[in-house]
Amino acid sequence: MRCRARIPAVRRALFIALFAACSLHAAEVTVSAAASLSDAMTEIAHLYESRPGEKIILNFGASSTLATQIVNGAPVDLFLSADDAQMDRVATAVRVPLLGNRLAIVGAPLAKARRIAIANPEAVPAGVYAKQWLIRRGLWSTVEGKIVPAENVRAALAAVLHGNADTAIVYATDSRLGVVIEDGPPISYPAAVLRNAKNGAAARRFLEFLQSRDAAAIFRKYGFIVK
Repeated sequence: MRCRARIPAVRRALFIALFAACSLHAAEVTVSAAASLSDAMTEIAHLYESRPGEKIILNFGASSTLATQIVNGAPVDLFLSADDAQMDRVATAVRVPLLGNRLAIVGAPLAKARRIAIANPEAVPAGVYAKQWLIRRGLWSTVEGKIVPAENVRAALAAVLHGNADTAIVYATDSRLGVVIEDGPPISYPAAVLRNAKNGAAARRFLEFLQSRDAAAIFRKYGFIVK
């Protein structure tokens, strides 16, 4: 009788040990994502990790900087870029069009601004989009001397919030106080599992989750357009 009574306890201990071992060896998915995705991706990763499975390591920055890091050998499994041009620079195994966005003006009207913050217009997607719009509107030659280039779109927004610029052109998702630019360029956020991903299978699972209803609800909450 004593032996029979002890068997379930042994099995429970074995199960706990096995579960702990699996948890210790859960794959870590390294994700590099555009700075504008910081809030949404942090919440999505937290939700994803609330269930048994992989651990998500997030790295945020300008898409151009992240793409350069990947090209130079940074160990990244999944890349979320704020435009197709930066995604085209890296070798991908699986690539999907994930999100859309719009531009917005934060702070003083452009006509009254002495300093206008945008992300680097020669490389960073948010700045490239802003420059495209200003050129199409015939405003670039007027405002070019007022441009304060920033490392990324969040830095451009911070320049206005800290008084270092009068106006910023950012993504609509970066500030609900901004005035949305209705005639801005189409903005696309592709997501891709990289060809040399260390944890490719786990990255694919997380990419599938990013296309789920739960993830879509979070993206929409932060103002993104879900494709």
